[in-house]
Amino acid sequence: MSDLIAKASIDRRLAEIITPVIEDMGFELVRVRLMGGQTKTLQIMADRPEGGIEVDDCADISTAVSATLDVEDPLEDAYTLEVSSPGIDRPLTRLKDFATWEGYVARLETEEMIDGRKRFKGILMGVEGDEVLIEIEVNGEPTVIGLKFDWLADAKLVLTDELIRDVLRARKDSGQVDETQFDEVQTIMDGDEET
Repeated sequence: MSDLIAKASIDRRLAEIITPVIEDMGFELVRVRLMGGQTKTLQIMADRPEGGIEVDDCADISTAVSATLDVEDPLEDAYTLEVSSPGIDRPLTRLKDFATWEGYVARLETEEMIDGRKRFKGILMGVEGDEVLIEIEVNGEPTVIGLKFDWLADAKLVLTDELIRDVLRARKDSGQVDETQFDEVQTIMDGDEET
């Protein structure tokens, strides 16, 4: 299990319990985090293998996961369960995510310093073996570097007009967003709206 899906040991334990439930329903676990506070929040991000998850899907996952967690009882304290989609500027938690989102801007953070830095922002260039390829600026020149997937502490897509447009277009093509909604958002993004 990748540390990007489940960082802390309790997150990894929870992922072991809920992954089979989510997968049996036809979804994939993108990330699980138990976040502190007065009442803890168990945040689960899930998606379909081909992308696109709806509010009703999140409710179904929540019901199934709640039942499993009630039986397994891995948490002593009260918590709130929150199931959501990964969103457009989604976290990248699996090696395959970096191939799927090739060509889009991402922010990557490594556990250790690499050439004097931990943060890298650039265009994803896919994967090669166990390395994530990213094009960054080095001395003003675009340069493709490889970062081992195991070196990553965090990674997510950067919200850009291109990303929003392409995700909405894919949702429109799959019937998740109707033509009118797509056209309204497209108009706003193109700056054609009246002010």
